[in-house]
Amino acid sequence: MGHLNRTCGLLFKSVCGLLLCSALLPAAWAAHPRTFDLYMPEAPPLSMAGDAGQQGIVADAARQAMTLAGYHMNINVLPWLRAQRTVQHGQDLLIVPLSRTPDRETSYTWIAPIMSMDRAFFTLDKRVDSFAQARRTYRRIAVGMGSAQERKLYDEGFDASQIYPLRIGENPAQMLLLGRVDAWFNGVPESQYIWRQVSKQPLLMSPVLMTTDLYLACSKTCSPRVVSSLRKAVETLHRNGSIQRLLDHYLPAAP
Repeated sequence: MGHLNRTCGLLFKSVCGLLLCSALLPAAWAAHPRTFDLYMPEAPPLSMAGDAGQQGIVADAARQAMTLAGYHMNINVLPWLRAQRTVQHGQDLLIVPLSRTPDRETSYTWIAPIMSMDRAFFTLDKRVDSFAQARRTYRRIAVGMGSAQERKLYDEGFDASQIYPLRIGENPAQMLLLGRVDAWFNGVPESQYIWRQVSKQPLLMSPVLMTTDLYLACSKTCSPRVVSSLRKAVETLHRNGSIQRLLDHYLPAAP
C-alpha cells in the first residue's frame, strides 16, 4: 500500500509539473520572441545596409511591422537574384521590396504592400513617351538585374542586346554620365535619390510607364500565423501614418 501511495504521489507531481510548464510556455515565448531572417538588396532609398532605423523605406517599415507583431528580425543584404532564390527555396524567410508581378505570384506568400513604385526611363538627352519609342531610340538601357522592370522590358519586346542588367555595386547614374548606357529604366524615387548624390545635371524622365506595389513577402512555405500577424501590423502602420512618415523622411520634396 505504501508503494502505491508513493507511485501516486510521484505521478501527481509529474502531472502538476507538466501543467505548470504548459502554463509558463506563453510567458517563455513572450520573453524570447521568434527571430526571422529578412532578405533585401542594396537599393537606396528603399533598402540599404545600415543601423536600425536607417535601412530605407521598406526595410524600416518591415522592422516596425516585426516589432509591432512581437518578432525580431535579422537583415541579410544580398544581390537581388540570390535573395529571391534564397527566399523561394526556404521556409519562413522574409523579403523586401518585392514587386507583385504575374510571374512571381506562385513563388511567394504575399503578406502586405508597403508602398507603390512608379517606373520610368531616365536619360540625359533623349526623352521618350512610350515603350515603343524607347525600343526605337535606345541602344543600351541600364536596368536592375532580376528586377520587375527588367522583366517588363523583355515583355515589351526589347531585344536582349538593348538590355544591360546591373549587378549590385554598378552605379547606373555614373554609367549614364559616362555615356556607357543611353537610358536607365528604374523606379522614380530610387533614381531621383541616387542622381542627387552624383550630379547636378538635369535628368530627363519619361512619363510613368509601369507601376507595381512593393510587398513584404515570405517564402512559399510560411507560417499562416506569422503572415496574419505581419499583415495586420503593416495595415496598422498605414493607418497610423508611420509609412507615410518614412516616405517623407527618405524622399523630401525636391527643391
